[in-house]
Amino acid sequence: MQMKTPDWVKHAVFYQIYPDRFARGAGMVHERGLRFQPWGADPAEQGYQGGDLYGVIDKLDYLKTLGVNALYLNPIFSSASNHRYHTFDYLQVDPLLGGNDALRALLEQAHHRGIKVILDGVFNHASRGFWAFHHILENGGDSPYVDWFMINDWPLRPYHSDETQPPNYEAWWNLPALPKFNIKNPGVRDYLLKVARFWLEFGIDGWRLDVPEEIDDVPFWQAFRRVVKEVNPQAYICGEIWGHAGDWLQGDRFDATMNYTFAWSAMSFIGAASLRRDYIKEHMPLTPLSVSEYRQVVERMLSWYSDEVNQAQLNLLDSHDTARALWIMGEDKPSLALCVLLQMTMPGAPCIYYGDEVGVSGADDPYCREAYPWHEPALQDHDLLATYQSLTRLRHAHPVLRLGDVSFVEADNPELLIFKRELGADKALVVVNRTRELQTVNLPAAEYQNYMQEWPATHSSGAIGNQRRLTLAPQQGVVLVLAPHLFDETLYPGLTKVAAEGNQVKGAG
Repeated sequence: MQMKTPDWVKHAVFYQIYPDRFARGAGMVHERGLRFQPWGADPAEQGYQGGDLYGVIDKLDYLKTLGVNALYLNPIFSSASNHRYHTFDYLQVDPLLGGNDALRALLEQAHHRGIKVILDGVFNHASRGFWAFHHILENGGDSPYVDWFMINDWPLRPYHSDETQPPNYEAWWNLPALPKFNIKNPGVRDYLLKVARFWLEFGIDGWRLDVPEEIDDVPFWQAFRRVVKEVNPQAYICGEIWGHAGDWLQGDRFDATMNYTFAWSAMSFIGAASLRRDYIKEHMPLTPLSVSEYRQVVERMLSWYSDEVNQAQLNLLDSHDTARALWIMGEDKPSLALCVLLQMTMPGAPCIYYGDEVGVSGADDPYCREAYPWHEPALQDHDLLATYQSLTRLRHAHPVLRLGDVSFVEADNPELLIFKRELGADKALVVVNRTRELQTVNLPAAEYQNYMQEWPATHSSGAIGNQRRLTLAPQQGVVLVLAPHLFDETLYPGLTKVAAEGNQVKGAG
């Protein structure tokens, strides 16, 4: 089957938002008598800090200046948890986030700015508050919905379960709050496909799908794709699959996956000297990589799929399910900047986890889910923000960085990572020095003398005989471009001045 992925994704820079912790909206009106935690409270307390979709609307212009043109929202449907992976109403945006009206307003304002919006679909499991499961709790085996879930024994134990006495129904990770759907039940299938269709017709631009591998039902996912593409052929379907996705990306199910292989390999290579050795994460083999080892990982990763898929992969560094990239790399901001350089110059759609761009750091869940520090300007690293802005601008400015073929370049300095992107006559060369020492490299002048430097604003370059010599400071990257395209300032207002000033993190360029 011929694989075709949405064209817009190949040109997207995503921004992942955890709604309760991103921003409180000035226009949000809550019912009287509600009580939220203070903004910026310890995320370990697991309460609600009051972020909402109107808060996202308020920050759209900020996101635009960051170079973002697509949002990925963690779950927003009615739920009894701040992360909202415990859904109890799939057809209602949580009132604490502003309800369906807030989502409609967000879609209108985002689309007006050329920003796409995809939602998190949690279809493997619901919550014990989900209306059909609640019906079973009230009626036992007499409920008509008894086969919507997988019941093993009676009476149900929805609250009083532990390792010695687990839930007596199938539940995700044996958590009684998360009963698993019986996907083989035709009513369940119809319901979930209705949910998929409803929100696409509402106006969303695609789905990120939670733990899809746990729904081991190929016909269901094939039907899901048919429904999605029938409503909007350009809708994006991205699955949370942490490794090689195999048959999932053959054209009958997903367009792409969350590319955790990109994440762990980039951090293992760039952050090799500062990587936390005590952070162990399943499916993320974080261990220092040499230049040659990193090249092997990337070449294998790209060989798994066609260019059509690789250009649509969601290339993240961290997420709500991992520690923050900055924390993983020992608070080394120059290393974070170099990882972002790889995000913006390799095949795939970059995805920024909210707050990374201003230096938000933290260990694994729940510490990776803290509030964006709008309330504490001193906690926002504006030099790091300027680096993100200059790098997103770089990616938007050059189609070769989004669509070009990629190949690694051999050179006379084995400490440097060098790769080329090529799209017809347009070419780009990316040189990365992740070491703590000054590095030089000589390149054939006949091939590279006409390449112009695009990022950063300054670096040392000269000619020696028939060689073009580049000198890179410690933890610096350089991007050179042949036949660069003009940048459309009207699409990304505010970025041009930032890039022109060359504001980079010290040591990152």
